[in-house]
Formats: sequence, structure tokens, C-alpha cells
Amino acid sequence: MNTKLLMVASALVLGVAGLSLSFLPHEILAYTSSQANSGIVFPLILQLLGAAYLGFAMLNWMAKANLIGGIYSKPVAIGNLAHFFIGGATLLKAAFNNPELSFLWAIGAVYTLLAILFAKISFTHPIKDTASSST
Repeated sequence: MNTKLLMVASALVLGVAGLSLSFLPHEILAYTSSQANSGIVFPLILQLLGAAYLGFAMLNWMAKANLIGGIYSKPVAIGNLAHFFIGGATLLKAAFNNPELSFLWAIGAVYTLLAILFAKISFTHPIKDTASSST
């Protein structure tokens, strides 16, 4: 599996989410809920979440050239797997409970796809993939 492409894709997804949450928290709250002017707490939480997403995006971008999978860069692979698996499950549960919020389905699908790909690279040996593709 081409882990560089996966790391770039996850960095872009997290980077877009991080920038959006950091710079547009009031607009996101207005779009997603009826209580857009809910004080300072919710926008602040969204901005902090955006900062975490941007940090994770930078980690993935910087690690894109590393060999990912097996024992190589295990913390990066497992951190991404945990984030995307838990996030995907949470988003899909919310989408099932609120079918009128169609954007949750799309975001949940992206998260689930990234979780599956990070699970594959977390629990397979990267050398085995390169050896089998060269024959």
C-alpha cells in the first residue's frame, strides 16, 4: 500500500477541518445548530479542536516520507487509527440518530475509509506489500 498517499490524504482532510474549525467556529455553529450564539465556550472548544486537527495534520504531513506500518512509525499509525476509528463510529452513530444532517454521512464515510486504511497499514508488514508488488 502506498502509505505516502494515505498520509497526504489524511493530512489534507485534517488540515481542512482544522483550518475551518480554527477560523470559522461561529459560522460552523450557525450551520449545525439553532443555538449559534451560545456564548464563548462552544466557539472556543471548536477553535481548540481545530488546533488539535492542525497539529495532527502537520504530524501526518511530516511523516509522509517515513515507512508506515508494522513496527515502523507505529505511534503515528495507531494514533491515526484510533482517531479515525473512534471519529468514524461517532459520526456514523450521529448520522443514524439524525438522518436530516446529511453532512454527517459524508464525513463519517471519509473517516471510516481512513480508519480501514490505517488499520490495514497498522497490522500488516510494509515490506511484504512491496515485495509482493515487485514480483
